[in-house]
Amino acid sequence: MGNNININLEIISNLINNVIQIFVAYTGQVLGATIILILGFYFAGKLSKVARKNLGLFNKIDPLIVPIIGNIIRYGIIIITLIAVLGQFGVQTTSIIAVLGAAGLAIGLALQGTLSNVAAGVMLLLLRPFTTGDWVETGGVSGTIREVGLFTTIIDTFDNVYVSIPNSSIWNSTITNHSHYETRRIDVDIGIHYDTNLELASEVMLRLAEDKRVINKPKEPQFLVMKYDDSSIVVRLRLYSHTKDWYALYTDLMKKIKPALDEAGIEIPYPHRVITSKNIV
Repeated sequence: MGNNININLEIISNLINNVIQIFVAYTGQVLGATIILILGFYFAGKLSKVARKNLGLFNKIDPLIVPIIGNIIRYGIIIITLIAVLGQFGVQTTSIIAVLGAAGLAIGLALQGTLSNVAAGVMLLLLRPFTTGDWVETGGVSGTIREVGLFTTIIDTFDNVYVSIPNSSIWNSTITNHSHYETRRIDVDIGIHYDTNLELASEVMLRLAEDKRVINKPKEPQFLVMKYDDSSIVVRLRLYSHTKDWYALYTDLMKKIKPALDEAGIEIPYPHRVITSKNIV
């Protein structure tokens, strides 16, 4: 009986010693891996922010690619960190690359939609249908471009709403860029009475174009007669402005045109219909 107790105590003692040896042997590796992991994720976020901030100061670097570079730096450091952590436990680099390759293939098959967003983001950066700050309409959303990320494009709408659109949705839809060209045309149409002197109407409307925001290229302001409706003559004031002034100038013209016509005695008729009745005997 005593011999059995001694044997059991010896086994337990050896087991405890083995556990202690394993703990001591791997404690350094676990602590080292934990420190590397914490520092790696910290510097990944920190350096990504620093890169975005500093790259934005260079005029030669397109603001559109700054977020992409920041994301590449972040994820690159994270991958290096994970490889270093695995290396702490004796995993060979070739094995790590093989595992990453297999994992990448599996993830690629599982996340085809996500990877299509990455590919679409790359194409948007290469072809550049827009840049940061442009006013665009795409995917049913209208607003200004904030940034193009690896997976999504951020658009701020004019009523200050944050919208995140998958890059593939933008790539597969029509993109209307209102800010692409430096100049834009403004057409202001209005109906005037048939008794109106067209020369007088031309003078009044062209006088509205005497604004410092109006430019004479590619053409000087024009007065055009567009069509003869049932109850009015539709005329148009056509002019050009810089894109940055387009919206403000358009709204000002729309506000000023009626008072200007009223002052000149030019009537803006309501739609009306003449009905003739005949007595049938």
